[in-house]
Amino acid sequence: MLIPLIDILLMLLIFFMLATTFKHAAEISINLPEASQQKLPNQDNRMLDIAIDASGRFYVDRQEVVNTEIETVKRAIAKTVGDKKDMIVVISADAKTPHQAVITAMDAARQLGLIRITLAAQQPKSAGSAKP
Repeated sequence: MLIPLIDILLMLLIFFMLATTFKHAAEISINLPEASQQKLPNQDNRMLDIAIDASGRFYVDRQEVVNTEIETVKRAIAKTVGDKKDMIVVISADAKTPHQAVITAMDAARQLGLIRITLAAQQPKSAGSAKP
């Protein structure tokens, strides 16, 4: 009498574990600049995310790059991309990121043959609160 009840409880536990969605915790604190919303063309391909925090540290697909040298960034991108040169590269740079860090990320991607590069931004908090 107790064994079928345990089986049912285990099945419910497995069901809820599989049905639960897990929210990705933001490991990298990035405050994106603001821009109007525009969708990326052809989002069928896999995207490569390059994040740059306010101090200029690079993260390629959520993995921190050892240093900020362009060769190191290129190796991290090449390791992630492999031979898929048609990927869309999304650079998510903090609003206070040094301009050189963004240029380094763009140049590293371009040198590896990745030409579909875009910059991530967030929508303004409210259109009516803009000051003249």
